[in-house]
Amino acid sequence: MGRGRHALPLARAGYRTFGVDSTFDAVRDAVDAARDAGTPIHAWCADLMQHPLPAARFELVVVTRYLQRDLFAAIRQSLTPGGIVLYETFTVRQRALGVGPTSPDHLLEEGELRTYFEDLEVLFYEEVLSPDAVARLVARKRS
Repeated sequence: MGRGRHALPLARAGYRTFGVDSTFDAVRDAVDAARDAGTPIHAWCADLMQHPLPAARFELVVVTRYLQRDLFAAIRQSLTPGGIVLYETFTVRQRALGVGPTSPDHLLEEGELRTYFEDLEVLFYEEVLSPDAVARLVARKRS
């Protein structure tokens, strides 16, 4: 959920919004921000390896600045036909910037993100070096 960074704008735009984070404080902060804005969101605190995403449930999945490789299959399966995934996270080139994650568990290799969504229609893909070294992908599940 990233402190509700994405849930609240989507909810304000009229989308039925769900957020999940394994950190209770992040869930609480997102729910509080949504309540204060008068915009409802659905949120739960969970480890997605213990409590997986429901299959074919979401029209849009947004993941930013987070990498857990064993969740890619669940993300793909959670999309409805025609559903979109927006994904952005750090690459190994982030190390050269001296800030952010440094563990290979939290950094993508060059071109790696795209491989996890090969069975989807990739609408956009890029890897940038500034201001952060990130890979960005927008892909649609085929109908």
